[in-house]
This record gives sequence, C-alpha cells and structure tokens, in this order.
Amino acid sequence: MRFLLLAILLLCPVACSADDWGAIQYLVGNWTGDGGGVPGQGVGGFSFEPDLHGKILVRKSRAEYPATKDRPAFEHDDLMIVYRELDERAEGAPRAIFFDNEDHVIRYDITMFGDRIIFTSEPVHDNPQYRLTYTRVTADSLRIKFEIALPGKGFATYLDASAKRAK
Repeated sequence: MRFLLLAILLLCPVACSADDWGAIQYLVGNWTGDGGGVPGQGVGGFSFEPDLHGKILVRKSRAEYPATKDRPAFEHDDLMIVYRELDERAEGAPRAIFFDNEDHVIRYDITMFGDRIIFTSEPVHDNPQYRLTYTRVTADSLRIKFEIALPGKGFATYLDASAKRAK
C-alpha cells in the first residue's frame, strides 16, 4: 500500500498539472506523420510531453527526407519548449522557444482559435518570420502547416502534413 501511495504521489505532479494547458493539452502524446511540399515528401514523428512537474511542455520532433535528384537524403531534428510567460504583456500567456539541427533558434507567440493552435515567430528585422499551425481534425489526427514569410513578403506554405496519434 505504501508503494502505491508513493507511486501516485510521484506521478501526480506530472499528470495532474499537465491538464492546465488548455487547447494545447490536445497535443500531449506521441504522433506519427507524413507529408510533403518543399523540400519533399518526408516521414517522421513528434511528441509533446509535460516536464518540470507540468510547468513546461517539451516537443521533440524528427523527420526523414529521401534523396532527390537535387539533394541527398537528410534528417531534421528539433526541440521546442512551451512555457507560460509571466510578465507585463499577459500573465500566463503561452510562448515557445525552438531549436533544431540546422542552427535555427525561433521564439514563438502562441494563439488558439477553435481547433487551431498557431505558433507565430516574433518579427526580427531583416529575417524571415515563421508560423506553425496545428489543426485538430479528429480526436487522434491533425494537420500541420509550416509557413515562412521572407522580409517584406506574406506567409507562404513550406510544409503541409498530417499526423496521427501513436497508439
């Protein structure tokens, strides 16, 4: 009985506090996906998992792209940390910071509209702006759209993919 109580106490901070992420909670878990667009058809997956007793969500992602006549096969790995910003802008507003194996570091504001969760990068002078949108399709599937806006231009789709919750 003592071991059961200890297990519940150890697991509860992660499980109990993960529920306060609102619409983002839908993304928690493991996902497999495939998609296309530039730079080519790829396969991969990602996970969103609570960490630090539910204070942050950690997304780890990996995509593999096959060789084409123009380039060799390659892999893309990234890590994103979602957290709540506690400052004068908006108490508890969700934000994220992203890192990848291509040396990108992107800071995102997060907005939620119905079934869409939108990560929009902060504008940085003379640099592209990025937008990552997750749209819930069903309880276990979603669409993912990644867009880039070059300086002085509007957003253009770079990647359009789908993902299913891993069982």
